[in-house]
Amino acid sequence: MLVMPDGAGAAQRIVVVEDDEGAALLAKILGAAGYEDVRTATSPAVLDVLLKRWEPDLVVLDLQVPGTDGFDLLEAVVASGVPALVLTADDSPTTRRRALGLGAKDFVTKPLDRVEVLLRVGNILQTRRLQRALEDRNHDLQRWVRARTADLEEARKETLERLALAAEYRDDDTAQHTKRVGRTAALLARQLGLANDTIEHLRLAAPLHDVGKIGIPDAVWLKPGALSDHERKMLEQHTEIGGRILSGSRSPILRLAEQIARTHHERWDGSGYPAGLAGDAIPLAGRITAVADVFDVLAHPRPHKKAWPLGRAVQEIVDQAGRHFDPEVVAAFRRLDHRALLDPVVDQLRRVA
Repeated sequence: MLVMPDGAGAAQRIVVVEDDEGAALLAKILGAAGYEDVRTATSPAVLDVLLKRWEPDLVVLDLQVPGTDGFDLLEAVVASGVPALVLTADDSPTTRRRALGLGAKDFVTKPLDRVEVLLRVGNILQTRRLQRALEDRNHDLQRWVRARTADLEEARKETLERLALAAEYRDDDTAQHTKRVGRTAALLARQLGLANDTIEHLRLAAPLHDVGKIGIPDAVWLKPGALSDHERKMLEQHTEIGGRILSGSRSPILRLAEQIARTHHERWDGSGYPAGLAGDAIPLAGRITAVADVFDVLAHPRPHKKAWPLGRAVQEIVDQAGRHFDPEVVAAFRRLDHRALLDPVVDQLRRVA
């Protein structure tokens, strides 16, 4: 019993490549079976136009179209991604193997059997419908994955921000210091010509530079007066504590944050801590964050100090080039709009993104 095409099958597009008489006959057979969207092509040029502009679901191709090489046409159809049903009066094994080897989905010999042709056409189109349904499902899944990935990315960024806030809350409950350090570090990275991905990672990682403060007692961290040698050693441990908190992650941002936490108090001349690194031995992310952190601390009020005037804070950074700071990073700092660095972070994020 011949199974007639359903509505979806009838709506599918079929191109028949035959001589004029054969094409008309086959188109008539398909139309009588319910396939309403059938076009014919009697030359390679017409076939090429239909493949590119009409996007058919099936090409029924006669290998013996006069004046053309049917196998060349078959290769063009297969290359376009459209399934091909081959018709031929040559039933030799060589022709059959060559056609199937070039990618034909099925093979029908002449003289044509109407029922056989319709069954093979129906089978190929059903496979095509299933393939497209699967592609649509995959596209939907990809959109869902992208949406969920974006949600996870936002959640990850928020987690990093809250972790930075936890460390900063005792002496800056607005978390503006950490955000400004991240922004300034990103601006410095851009001035230094770093890649966009690196700039963004630095913007997210630099705010975690002092996360190790959560392991330092308030009596030491917030002490207004001079620290004893023992207290200073305790305070300096925040770099190593922060490194341990952030260590072991597979996240490139957290690995960068670990590096920054450990090295943002190293000095270009080797007099910093905890490892006494000097010059290029200090990771660039640490050198950048050091400038961003010190400037922000100098230029903004803290519980135990007043803000320095902007010009004085900028001059201090410049004066420390080659001693505390990497001269190249300081040169990049000098090119920034320093007054804009004092603005609320929310007003500046668009300039960094």
